[in-house]
Amino acid sequence: MDKINLDATDIRILGAVQNHGQLSKTKLAEIVNLSPTPCWARLAKLKAAGFIRGYHANIALERVCDFTQVIVTVSLTHHRKSDFERFEGHIRKLEEITECIATGGGMDYVLKIFSPSLAAFQELMESLLAAELGIDRYMTYIVTRHVKSAQPNLSRLAAGAGK
Repeated sequence: MDKINLDATDIRILGAVQNHGQLSKTKLAEIVNLSPTPCWARLAKLKAAGFIRGYHANIALERVCDFTQVIVTVSLTHHRKSDFERFEGHIRKLEEITECIATGGGMDYVLKIFSPSLAAFQELMESLLAAELGIDRYMTYIVTRHVKSAQPNLSRLAAGAGK
């Protein structure tokens, strides 16, 4: 697929979708300050090019159920490609782990884990260790409250891309 050069209008469309999710043609055009038909055509082009991965609701999980959220940093014993692939393949299968990012520096991965209880989290960690994934060490951080959770400012990031 051809690479699309994004202009300021495309960035505004992506920013609107990022902040508001699925919008009607009229509402999106109003936010972006563009007439509805060309705005909708640009949105379709952005979707087709893979700029929009999906739409998601931000659920107030604490109103739905009790849970424990834990951040875990993981360092592997060895750093061969096969070690990373084995670890990452296993992590992708576990629904309790909602996010896994590979990092450079002191730790290899940061995991975001949602569990029904601390005991269930401990069982998960024991299963990871038993799976012989090459975990050298890990540190756990119990989330006590959310201070900030936001999407990045798309306009600001895109403006700085050329610098």
